[in-house]
Amino acid sequence: MTILETFEPTGAHDRRLTLGTDGTLTPFNRAGVLTAADVHVARTLARAVHEQDETAVLAAAVATRAVRSGSVAVDLADLATAGAAALPDLPWPDPGTWTSVVADSALVAQGALVVDHGLVYLQRYHHQEVQVVDDLRARAALGAPAVDEDVLSAGLARIFPGEGYAEQRAAAEVVARSRTSVLTGGPGTGKTTTVAGVLALLAEQAAAAGERPLRVGLAAPTGKAAARVKAAVDRALGEILERTPDPGTRGVIEPLGEVEPSTLHRLLGWRPDSRTRFRHHRANRLPHDVVLVDEASMVSLTHMARLLEALRPQARLILVGDADQLVSVDAGAVLADLVAGVQVAADPPVAMARLRTVHRFGETIGALAEALREGDADAVVAALSAGSGEVEWVTGPDPTAYLRPLVTRHARAVLAAARDGDADRALAALGRHRLLCAHREGPHGVRTWNHLTQVWLGEETGLTFYDPMYVGRPLLVTANDYATGVLNGDTGVVVQSRKPDGTPVRMAVVEGATGAHRFAPSRLGDVETMHAMTIHKAQGSQAEEITVLLPEADSALLTRELFYTAVTRAEKKVRVVGGEDVVRAAVGRRVVRASGLRQRLGQA
Repeated sequence: MTILETFEPTGAHDRRLTLGTDGTLTPFNRAGVLTAADVHVARTLARAVHEQDETAVLAAAVATRAVRSGSVAVDLADLATAGAAALPDLPWPDPGTWTSVVADSALVAQGALVVDHGLVYLQRYHHQEVQVVDDLRARAALGAPAVDEDVLSAGLARIFPGEGYAEQRAAAEVVARSRTSVLTGGPGTGKTTTVAGVLALLAEQAAAAGERPLRVGLAAPTGKAAARVKAAVDRALGEILERTPDPGTRGVIEPLGEVEPSTLHRLLGWRPDSRTRFRHHRANRLPHDVVLVDEASMVSLTHMARLLEALRPQARLILVGDADQLVSVDAGAVLADLVAGVQVAADPPVAMARLRTVHRFGETIGALAEALREGDADAVVAALSAGSGEVEWVTGPDPTAYLRPLVTRHARAVLAAARDGDADRALAALGRHRLLCAHREGPHGVRTWNHLTQVWLGEETGLTFYDPMYVGRPLLVTANDYATGVLNGDTGVVVQSRKPDGTPVRMAVVEGATGAHRFAPSRLGDVETMHAMTIHKAQGSQAEEITVLLPEADSALLTRELFYTAVTRAEKKVRVVGGEDVVRAAVGRRVVRASGLRQRLGQA
């Protein structure tokens, strides 16, 4: 069942409210179902195709709303049923006939909307969804890549030796034999170790066939995630080389350590004139033999379509991620749809390998993560109540007294290192703790807790922070800046420094996909203070300790996927702040995104 999310207008001049007062869409806008932007798009489409049926125009508006909410389509019957129950005073169309009425409309006849699989799409997203499936099937039709069985068998035994590596060895074999593959599993299950082994296996295959060294594209949706996967792959390659005594084989594997990570945007070739088109496409393919995308749960439908059309048909594509995590901020839930669709497909176009054994977490964090993944609220409460040093549960009505000493202690550690000019120590202190929030605004939001932490820090140190770029300010980059190489999701700290002549200056040290880089603070554009950050922004990163500040039980953002993603950011300890009613509400609520992708993948 669709959860009907609405907005609360802040007043008569709220920019989300339309100025007009006529038409069927107006009461839906006044009730917070549709924004002014949704209404504008629908009206523009209706004028372009001379659509007179207000029911069809409403469908265009809610299809636009669906994309804004993360879905690629809308189930009109489901929405009308939920809407009539939640907001009965609105003129909802008949759930039983609304879709068929839209199917006969001018909006569908002229291609502005598409009705397919019982869903209504804006044409662009239907095209992308169909394209993704067609491209996956076209790749599958080429057949499996050729494999030297003796080389593969020897490589698997050396890279993944013994029973301890049995699960990863089996997964690596599936991926190594496939042109398009998905490797999924929770945090700490060894996904990165497995794909590092796969890259080594593929490099050995290329050498055995007399081909040139592999050209590998290593990417992730954010710079932070790209840097993390690069570091993890390098560590795993080092361990593989320790198990590889033959100099010739070592010479084949070692160049993989020179592969530079990038964001998916940068891999595809960012264009300043477009947010959805890239330099690489069907007429200008990527040069890589293997493209590996980590944190693939964060990849939107649009970016998956652009990636598939940019790949050379013979190139291998390896998607790595946790299908139970939060999905892309933009429309689509591609990884989750791929995993679900492959499981029911008679002839799947994608090979899938799943890792289940957790190696990183301690017992209690692992139990909490597994209970969340399974949706077992009683088990979640039991794991939170276990009294372990790894998991702490704070249930008081006002968390301020508990959180103040915690967040100020970590903020002071960052500040002390930054004032000493020790960038490495400041970044390390920043990585020891994250306060994660679901919302940006409100009492449980990032803005509130960033402000409180800064105030408390000032009270304890006697310092003032009138200058926005004060020494010790933790930074979160919120937009890509290709001129400096600073990318959305990168983190950093403003530190004290000196010019060669001894003049004191401040420098922003930002940790991105290729390591830490120094900039004059004035060169950075879109940055925020990062004493706290949203759970969405935390995807693709980890910290030694995570404190999760859950919102109210009726928050639309409070979902199982959000809670699971927050908990699994922790390396050593997780602290959950919220009552049992909030915890149970989170476990019982799933992210629902309308999409026909898994149904298309399941078709013969």
